[in-house]
Amino acid sequence: MTTLRRATPDDVPAILELIHDLAVYEREPDAVKNTVPVLTEQLFGETPAIFAHVVEEDGDVMGFALWFLNYSTWEGTHGIYLEDLYVRPEARGRGYGKALLRELARTAVERGYARVEWSVLKWNEPSIGFYQSIGAQPMDEWDTFRLTGSNLALFGTSQ
Repeated sequence: MTTLRRATPDDVPAILELIHDLAVYEREPDAVKNTVPVLTEQLFGETPAIFAHVVEEDGDVMGFALWFLNYSTWEGTHGIYLEDLYVRPEARGRGYGKALLRELARTAVERGYARVEWSVLKWNEPSIGFYQSIGAQPMDEWDTFRLTGSNLALFGTSQ
């Protein structure tokens, strides 16, 4: 039996395992620093700012979507930013990724949010093709910038 549902604290180890699998797929196998206690607190603590849905097949988590709210000053409303969407390779082609994205779209529509958006690596042609097949469009006129590590620390502590 297949179930799509909001994640629970019991799902966190499986979600973290999938995050590690995603990092390997994205050619960053050693990049994940997250832990079960940290992710549990961030998803289910006193003031959670991230949310997750899972697809479960016969009791096993086969995929997840982890997301948070963003805000459009132009639209004057929130949107959903999809941080990660991942389905185990052996479960691909069963519609789980589409079901997870549809659930986020449904949530956005129900709450009056303006958009669901995410980033995809430029080399990830299978995902790009999938996203385009559901009507998503690339934001070619925008580039992503990131301030991290020592540059973040230096800039954040400078006068």
